[in-house]
Amino acid sequence: MRTTDIILPLPEPFYKKYIDTLGDVELMDMLRRQMNNFPKFIESIPDDQMDYSYGEGKWTITEVLLHIIDSERVFQYRALRFCRGDKTPLPGFEQDLYVAGLNTKRYTKESIIEEYKTVRRSTIALFANLDRSKLELKGLASDLEWSVAALGFVICGHQRYHRNVIRERYLKA
Repeated sequence: MRTTDIILPLPEPFYKKYIDTLGDVELMDMLRRQMNNFPKFIESIPDDQMDYSYGEGKWTITEVLLHIIDSERVFQYRALRFCRGDKTPLPGFEQDLYVAGLNTKRYTKESIIEEYKTVRRSTIALFANLDRSKLELKGLASDLEWSVAALGFVICGHQRYHRNVIRERYLKA
């Protein structure tokens, strides 16, 4: 499935910005490409920048990277529930609480990369076995209607969006 095939409605414009960062791409191709490219991006970040924050109240690079991983887990879980036909509405998640609950001193670049790869392998395994009818299934999360496909593309777009933020706001300092 391609971004141009997403079954509307998209949950809300807030999430559309993530998908818009992708352009016209095929879901499985993008999941796999990011699996190869994102660890290289993380490796390229200077070690002395990992705890850098570009402003008061802004997350560090380590926190942003772990937020990407946590969000992928949440969106993947939603996709699993919806593609299996579970219609139970799912609550939202408070990203700032997740970040506040991190012990970033325990993480190295290598451990972040390994955790990312583990989560992304799981995402790829889930989506690789879904046909169009499963990708079109919908469910409610955060009081918004999502298709399984939209969740997959938001996983990819969310990662790209935050990678761009790291490049533009953190690494240019």
